[in-house]
Amino acid sequence: MSRVTNTDDIARIEAALDRAEVVLADFTPGEVEARMKTGDDPLTAADLAVDRALRETLPLPGEGWLSEETVDSADRLACGRTWIVDPIDGTREFVMGIPEWCVSVALVVDGVAVAGGVLNPGAGHRIVGSIDDGVTLNGEPVTTTARSSIAGALVLASRSETKRCEWDPFFSTPIAVRTMGSVAYKIACVAAGLADATWTLVPKNEWDVAGGAALVRAAGGSISGPLFEPVSFNNPNPLMPGFIATNGPLQAAVETLINDVRSTLPFL
Repeated sequence: MSRVTNTDDIARIEAALDRAEVVLADFTPGEVEARMKTGDDPLTAADLAVDRALRETLPLPGEGWLSEETVDSADRLACGRTWIVDPIDGTREFVMGIPEWCVSVALVVDGVAVAGGVLNPGAGHRIVGSIDDGVTLNGEPVTTTARSSIAGALVLASRSETKRCEWDPFFSTPIAVRTMGSVAYKIACVAAGLADATWTLVPKNEWDVAGGAALVRAAGGSISGPLFEPVSFNNPNPLMPGFIATNGPLQAAVETLINDVRSTLPFL
């Protein structure tokens, strides 16, 4: 089978995360000033500095770019290869000093997330991989878990969603729920075998999901939309309806679980 990624893509992702790590050394989580963007999304100087570092490191001429902190350009839609990044996913946790934020990078080829990198300095986790090369956690090969039983499966839930009571119906099911910030980091934890599944049934942006999506697929897991439909990236509108990420063996059981409680979810 021919490669989908280029042989230097992983090296470029590693170099970008190295640059991001150097930039972030100038900021202390929990002691960073933030201003509010639209809605209640915080923005810090660290977000912008990491964005610049990633943009200077990743895209080659002819490759597209989509970032939470860069003004979007429709030019990316004509690119077969596009980088989708979130300089700091979980800025709120970053500002609060909670080590549940990360730098997220994804390479998308013809709409498919094929390589990614997630760096969480606070947790000491660097998760990198591609569908051609597999996934590593801090340089060591990892895969998704082998769990096939929903009973006791560790599912990572959004802290903000649980505060809004959106996960209440799931607390009476057999799964074990752990709340955590950062969409990208939660999906990357599934890829690295640190959790069995995670999902969000409300809209998220592509830059929240793409890096983790590439990793979970590369590690043997599954990524789908909230109705179990295929996901694609580098779309004209980067807002996605949500996602479901599993280790792979749990996919059918997770679909059954979500269908069983869907009618009781207060936000659907």
